[in-house]
Amino acid sequence: MPLRYYFDMLSQPSRTVYIFLRLNNVPFEPKLVALRKGEHKSDEYKQINPFGLVPAIDDDGFKLTESIAILKYIINKNGLPDHWYPQKNLKKQARVEEYLHWHHFNTRAKCALLFQQLLIIPRATGKPVNQEKVSNCRKEVTKMVEDLESYFLKNTRYLGGDELSIADLLGTCELLQLYGVHEQGLYESSPTVKAWIERVRQDTNPIFDEAHKMVARTHDVYKQISAKL
Repeated sequence: MPLRYYFDMLSQPSRTVYIFLRLNNVPFEPKLVALRKGEHKSDEYKQINPFGLVPAIDDDGFKLTESIAILKYIINKNGLPDHWYPQKNLKKQARVEEYLHWHHFNTRAKCALLFQQLLIIPRATGKPVNQEKVSNCRKEVTKMVEDLESYFLKNTRYLGGDELSIADLLGTCELLQLYGVHEQGLYESSPTVKAWIERVRQDTNPIFDEAHKMVARTHDVYKQISAKL
């Protein structure tokens, strides 16, 4: 039985794992979970992921519910190239791990909060965008981008060093979410971060762009959406 992968392209971590599976030719059965329809909250899906989130996998009865754990599991099970998650060199591994731990409360949390304030929360509540909260979120994202430039990308081409790793897929997918709500200026203001994103995109295309079609579509209609918020 092939790996069953539960995901929605609206989800940043879902896109990360999707890109990774496709890049490495890992066979999987796609199982779409429509967030907009609330399918992630169904009793059926909660048999896969009791937290009601995406992505998740079911590998012949073995289930995982966190994207980073999923990525590491797939790497180890399939003996994928070491650059994705270094295991032969302890220092290289530690650099990737350093970002992965930082990621949760920085790139992921800060980009997601801004996206939620601009689009998800106003649509869900019917209330206007809270401009004060948006302003605070923008400041947090700006600081996070500065940290990416001054520390993680200071002397390297990628977040963990000079080779592409899962850290880069996770980071770029979070930042690109902001493109959907026309906030790409927050990361494009850093030439270093902008160049890194483009480097990762070129390394992983055409799959990278395919996975971000939904973000591009959101970008195209956001002006119409935001006028109603």
